[in-house]
Amino acid sequence: MIPDLSAIFSRYESLRAEADTLFARVREAQPHCVTCKEGCSDCCHALFDLSLVEAMYLNRAFSRTFAHGPERSAILSRAAETDRRLTRLKRDLFRAEKDGESPEAIMARAAQIKLRCPLLGDDQRCLLYESRPVTCRIYGVPTAIAGQGHVCGFSAFEKGKPYPTVHLDKMQARLEDLSRELATTVQSRFTELHEVYVPLSMALLTTYDETYLGIGPAKPEA
Repeated sequence: MIPDLSAIFSRYESLRAEADTLFARVREAQPHCVTCKEGCSDCCHALFDLSLVEAMYLNRAFSRTFAHGPERSAILSRAAETDRRLTRLKRDLFRAEKDGESPEAIMARAAQIKLRCPLLGDDQRCLLYESRPVTCRIYGVPTAIAGQGHVCGFSAFEKGKPYPTVHLDKMQARLEDLSRELATTVQSRFTELHEVYVPLSMALLTTYDETYLGIGPAKPEA
């Protein structure tokens, strides 16, 4: 049985609130540079993976909001197609690495890939906006991870100039801590469960049950 994870999810919500606060501070400091507006969906075509805690939280929010019906089926159908495309893209990037292409070049190429999020509605608005991940909440202001800066191409931030920057490394570390705590709380037998990252499409498609989380003894193979 999966134990109550509400306390962990509550701390994750607090982290999301901090991300919202950071975004608001940058927007207040640089109002002419942050061009995010309702109906803009550039961030809804970016590629990124979710930590375990984020993936499970989003999966729960999706199940509660779209418990059944044609809209749920349509979202899952889009998620499945997105995941198939991602699998092909990652296979191509892996092959490029094997062929000797540098990690920097591969990362640059991956950053140019655009795939529509399965949660993006026909009106260019997120269908789970209130539950959107941390990455979605800070897209549009300058960010940095592992020393590499990034900014939305539609913003008015000028390359090379100093701006208030959100450092994602710290947030990622806290997300990993929450994922580790989650794995410990469910007493998973998978020692590396907290290190599993998945695309948003896979987070929607996955059933986070006892089998996936490694709860209880492993079932003997037939």
